[in-house]
Amino acid sequence: GSNRDITERKKLQAEIKILRGLLPICASCKRIRDDQGNWTQMELYIKNHSEAEFSHGLCPECARKLYPEIFKK
Repeated sequence: GSNRDITERKKLQAEIKILRGLLPICASCKRIRDDQGNWTQMELYIKNHSEAEFSHGLCPECARKLYPEIFKK
């Protein structure tokens, strides 16, 4: 019935982690300040406050900086 649907929806909503609002972020190291004033690495903060997971790679610009011998023209 509808009571069961509402209960199930509330249960699912409680399990969902959502990032909202402004996140104080360091302009230099990109760490994020949490509600307790602790500065956390961005990937760890997002992992702990959302359902997101990371897959690390290199963008073309960073790949050229880190491995210039591979990208010589």
